[in-house]
Amino acid sequence: MSQRVKRGDPRLQVEDITYAGETGDISAHFARPKGKEKLPGVLVISEIWGLVPHIEDVARRAALEGFLALAPDPLSPLGGTPDDTDEAVKMMRGLDAEETTKNLVAAVEYLKTHPQSTGKVGVTGFCWGGGMTNQVAVSTPDVQAAAPFYGRQPALEDVPKIKASVLAHYAEDDERINAGIPAFEEAMKKASVEHEIHVYKGTKHGFYNDTGQRYHEEAAKLAWGRTMALFKKKLKT
Repeated sequence: MSQRVKRGDPRLQVEDITYAGETGDISAHFARPKGKEKLPGVLVISEIWGLVPHIEDVARRAALEGFLALAPDPLSPLGGTPDDTDEAVKMMRGLDAEETTKNLVAAVEYLKTHPQSTGKVGVTGFCWGGGMTNQVAVSTPDVQAAAPFYGRQPALEDVPKIKASVLAHYAEDDERINAGIPAFEEAMKKASVEHEIHVYKGTKHGFYNDTGQRYHEEAAKLAWGRTMALFKKKLKT
């Protein structure tokens, strides 16, 4: 599917920026509604392929919902996401997990302190980015809402650190990732973390990505709608 929200959409201000991360300057795609109204931020974390046009499009979709949307390039420390997807995956797998998490936490700080920000921030991510969404939620109290899509769960001992409301989306046919759901759910209950978990019937890992073969339109729309509803509730009130 072609991109839903074009880079030149007249309703948005879209730019490529850099922000200060743990490893130096991090490149990111930044989209926000035109105008001077103060808005909450939404961090969009990519899949294992890095910052590709689809993820930039997702950030613009979030911006149209009334957010300052930032999609960082996790491969910035290695020169940025290459066009070759196989090479990108290899590079992503070589990233230092701790440094990468800190680079994403720095993105939360960028959104929180942006002159046009209300100071509230949500985070969402897909596949690899779903796992990193969970890591960001345990790593900073500055996130009010987290919506991981089919992401690896955080270490159970870290769950009590989560201050955000968690809305976790999973595919029905995703055995490896789903094996961690029961323990994650139990840990959130014990730690009194506000949470919802949804498993979407008839879907496979990656069902939100409308440029991929596993795209499931009905589930994607439902999961996105739930995510935006959570962000509006927790970040705009």
